[in-house]
Amino acid sequence: MATLLIIEDDQAINGLMARTLSITGHQCLTAYTGSEAISMIKEQAVDLALLDINLPDMNGFGVMKHLGKIPVIFVTARSEIGDRVRGLDGGAEDYIVKPFHLQELVSRVNVVLRRYKREDVFCLGTVKIDFCNGKAYRDGREIPLTKQEFELLRALILNKNITLTREQLLNAAWGWEYDGDERTVDVHIQRLRKKLNWKGQIKTVYKTGYRLELG
Repeated sequence: MATLLIIEDDQAINGLMARTLSITGHQCLTAYTGSEAISMIKEQAVDLALLDINLPDMNGFGVMKHLGKIPVIFVTARSEIGDRVRGLDGGAEDYIVKPFHLQELVSRVNVVLRRYKREDVFCLGTVKIDFCNGKAYRDGREIPLTKQEFELLRALILNKNITLTREQLLNAAWGWEYDGDERTVDVHIQRLRKKLNWKGQIKTVYKTGYRLELG
């Protein structure tokens, strides 16, 4: 889906982030210092940088100045409000504090990518999803979807092979302000499975939520 540059000097965290994001279809490049990252972007096109502030040779704020128009998400242990404000005011798209949940990382990455690198069409079997027009087709015929059904579908596709909780899906389709019952997600997922004929593709994860499973 996108080429991500992970700039993190802790090899274990760097590797974990890369493996997690690779599972969702992204290509992940890894750098352990600021200077290494700056050299890499001169040779490789990058869609998004995940940037730690505490690097061995320079801090992340300094690195971001060299990244040009590449969107940045800070991923750092520095939780002070001053650092958050400095990062966001400096142009970062998001600011994630360690420790973080991997599902949240994936979701936040995809939110930023939707602003910059939209996947216009997704196809699976005889189903085609047109994100630009907000429509879905099966065997060339349009499938009537409600707004919530389409947003659930979008969330599942952008996080394919990743389990999303009912709460995450509720937030994706109805918004953070919605205070309805999470069971409404189950009802809409059942409708999606039937309309798309994706009974085997949208997996139920016991006591958790759902996952769009691709081979």
